[in-house]
Amino acid sequence: MTIRFLLAATMALTAGGLSRPNVPADVVGRAMAPGASLATMPRAAWQADDPADSLYRAAREALNRGDYRVAARTFAQIAEKYPSSTYAADALYWEAYSHYSVGEPGELRAALRALEAQKARFPKAATRGDADALAVRVRGALARAGDNEAAQSVAQVATQGQPCGRRNGDERDDERVAALNALLQMNADQAMPILKQVLARRDACSASLREKALFLVSQKHTPETEGILLDVVRTDPDEDVRKKAVFWLGQVNSDRAAQALESMLASNSTSEELREQAVFALMQQNGDRGSRAVRAIAQDASAPTSLREKAVFWLGQKHSPENATFLRDLFTRLAASKSDTNDEVAQKILFSLSQMRGEGNDRWLMDIAASQQYSADVRKQAVFSAGQAGVSSADLVALYDRAGDAEVKGQVIWVLSMKNETTATNKLIDIAKRDPDVQMRKKAIFWLGQSHDPRVKQLLLDIINGG
Repeated sequence: MTIRFLLAATMALTAGGLSRPNVPADVVGRAMAPGASLATMPRAAWQADDPADSLYRAAREALNRGDYRVAARTFAQIAEKYPSSTYAADALYWEAYSHYSVGEPGELRAALRALEAQKARFPKAATRGDADALAVRVRGALARAGDNEAAQSVAQVATQGQPCGRRNGDERDDERVAALNALLQMNADQAMPILKQVLARRDACSASLREKALFLVSQKHTPETEGILLDVVRTDPDEDVRKKAVFWLGQVNSDRAAQALESMLASNSTSEELREQAVFALMQQNGDRGSRAVRAIAQDASAPTSLREKAVFWLGQKHSPENATFLRDLFTRLAASKSDTNDEVAQKILFSLSQMRGEGNDRWLMDIAASQQYSADVRKQAVFSAGQAGVSSADLVALYDRAGDAEVKGQVIWVLSMKNETTATNKLIDIAKRDPDVQMRKKAIFWLGQSHDPRVKQLLLDIINGG
């Protein structure tokens, strides 16, 4: 569920419209590439005796309240009137950022002029790294408005070589990431050729950039999208990049993408990690097609056990009567085979079914837990899964009284202790006092020791005192 939430959050960010470059560009940049930093708030004034101190304070206040035009004019005055001021070097950056925040073409060009002035006059300014990244974002916004020269500049930054062995936080890396983020603002005709150039690279140092480029490709819904992602899956030398391509294929709801994922999943020549990623990607597809392909691998005895377990898990995350029925039937077939491998998959099925509410799985799991025909390990998993599925304390109490097997009864005691309900606590107290099996009494006492029920303290004192 965490993966789905992160995906939904990412999609929400990119769907929010990028017509105003100031806030969305920064948000998307951080979502895609945490390493691509960009200063967005000036530090508080720190030099009270500086002649530009009052101007800096006024400019900072205007920027923080969103009055960007006033902020740009005021920051500009610092560098013009007080070029030797402590504030002058960074004031040009904040002038540029204020122009950028307005977002109009004229303001964006003024932002570039301010950044060029800072680079020429104050090459060692504290905000120089931020300035290079901001310049790329400004050009990305201009490219979106139809500025061909700006688009060319963004393309050059995005596709330029990247040396290995660079320092962490290298400013040029931030600039490249900013260039990729800028492509998100450009239309598909402009962006796709540049993204394909990035993805065509094969050097190890560009792997992280290729991953980011994949995200951008997945957001540009064109006739080329599936083909580009598939080419990366087949040809990229980096396993992590290929896995990312499989993931984004799962977000492209098309027949071609589904067919590719199905072929990948069914092929023994595909690495197990990629096949596991394909399982997840297929389960993100709309309709039942993906589930059918995943159900096929879950029951394929020739498939790796870990892959089948992944298939079982994701089937449990997509609630449907078809998946519930399939998993129950598959459990029955696997449990009857008495194979250790099948036993492992069968236990995963029990957990997976516990994730599906409203399909009658809680009662079914209790029947498995009570049945003597299954191994103690399977029955114990069924007890735990039934507890996760929300079975009542009363049903667990009834199961304890007829479980028979000591291991299963011990499991029931543990699951009862997690209920934190009066019925469950009453049963544990009864077991601790009266159960003929001393091991069960010990287990009940141990778990009661974790309870905050006021009766437990007296019970423990009575036991200690021999009562």
